[in-house]
Amino acid sequence: MPHDFAAWLPSENLLTTDELLLIIEVAVSQGIDEVRLTGGEPLLRPDIVEIVERIAGLANAPRLTLTTNGIRLPELAAPLAKAGLNRINVSLDTLSRERFKTLTYRDRFNDVINGLEAANKAGLYPVKVNTVLLKDINDDEAPALLTWALEKNYSLRFIEQMPLDAGGIWDRATLITADEIYASLSEQYQLTPVDGRGSSPAEEFYINGTKATVGIIGSVTRPFCGACDRIRLTSDGQLRSCLFSITETDVRMVLRDQTKSAAEKREEIAARFKKTVIEKLPGHGINNPSFIAPPRPMSAIGG
Repeated sequence: MPHDFAAWLPSENLLTTDELLLIIEVAVSQGIDEVRLTGGEPLLRPDIVEIVERIAGLANAPRLTLTTNGIRLPELAAPLAKAGLNRINVSLDTLSRERFKTLTYRDRFNDVINGLEAANKAGLYPVKVNTVLLKDINDDEAPALLTWALEKNYSLRFIEQMPLDAGGIWDRATLITADEIYASLSEQYQLTPVDGRGSSPAEEFYINGTKATVGIIGSVTRPFCGACDRIRLTSDGQLRSCLFSITETDVRMVLRDQTKSAAEKREEIAARFKKTVIEKLPGHGINNPSFIAPPRPMSAIGG
């Protein structure tokens, strides 16, 4: 996110809550069985609890999860759980308050820690923690983070840094790879692969022969595109078949087409969902010399 970002601002380009719910309702009718609310930061949305409640109230309601930086969770974890949220992912890259300030430009480490505890207390478990390791910044913390997560009963997942940063400074040469993460963890822990990964982006490993697990998402060096069953809807109403898509399918224009009836709009939105799924490419191509990063950063796509 921009370092000077202040607050969520409504815009005529963004989907209204009613428009968002209609699109999700159509998606569920077409077979989508899980909805994840992401960002940017979804908890900045003033009506986020209402959105969760309305999605949870749909016929054949999907499993509902949310990814957040955790800062507003101390106050919102319980209302979100009551509204129907099933599970939560919280981004946290370090156990050091000073490093947290360096990474985020904000002194909000304690808020995130308190938010994680509030999520656990509210029953949003397993509470998952997403961590990105950066060279010479926090890449020495992998074992300590796992020890902490095990003590707190959080489910930790390490994610390779992807070329989706707003500043465009991603460098493949400085990437902390899945192999390096595995090697670092293996210095202190015995890791055994979990069978049956399915479409999950994370490779899961049992820890020291127990049922506790840790995940590693090798988005760059171990792509899982062949099993991916996800599509994305941006806040301004564009469908994307992949985080790295350079094309989008507009559903906002369908909703706002005054010449179409409500039934025609639903039919067209369903058709655009099917088209997006059919056009999913076999891979994101990050490791190809011809790779072109999408013009939108992660904060504008929905991670």
